[in-house]
Amino acid sequence: MNNNILMIEDEIRVSEVIKAYLEREGYKVYCTANGYDGINLFNKMNFQLIILDLMLPDIDGEDVCRIIRETSKVHIFMLTAKVELSDRIQGLNIGADEYLAKPFSPRELTARVNALFRRIDSDKSTVVSYNNGKLKIDKERRDVQVNGEDIILTPNEFDILYTLASNKGRVLSREQLIQNVYGIDFDGSDRTIDAHIKNLRKKIEDNSKAPKYIVTVIKAGYKFGIEKDS
Repeated sequence: MNNNILMIEDEIRVSEVIKAYLEREGYKVYCTANGYDGINLFNKMNFQLIILDLMLPDIDGEDVCRIIRETSKVHIFMLTAKVELSDRIQGLNIGADEYLAKPFSPRELTARVNALFRRIDSDKSTVVSYNNGKLKIDKERRDVQVNGEDIILTPNEFDILYTLASNKGRVLSREQLIQNVYGIDFDGSDRTIDAHIKNLRKKIEDNSKAPKYIVTVIKAGYKFGIEKDS
């Protein structure tokens, strides 16, 4: 399995420490100290994960994330000194999968990376279609099609969609979705799920204000509203 990680971080000491921890786990870590070099390297190589600092000397990390999200579903972990909930939601809205506030433990980051790669490694399935083929989900390749067109989802958006679709008719609370997508150690707000759901609906629903696939169950959570094609 590809275990390449790209780290875009201008604090050299931080990069060195994180790289040392991750390479002890068997990952291959490539480091750049500014955003444009990171984008160029990303375009030349195949990465499973980007660890991205938001405060960069040449371009904001948010802009790096937006540029990469235009063409890729690569996992992105954001690192930042911003700790407000609104900042976390903003990061998720532009395509981040995890948001770690500085200072953080390198051991915690390593544990989150290990959990991510375990999820990637365990993905084994075939294409499942819904709504007479209008929605297709390929768990093995982590691809989604709507009306025959490829839809770019972030890794967490995909995991939420697949979890709901795999539990057809069952209402899942925000806490249950968090445990399935992030694991039990997630320490952010459960409203993180709402931000992902909003983005998902924009991408897969014909009318995001009257969703058919991802249905809100008031005071309970969400459920998948379409039967799997036979």
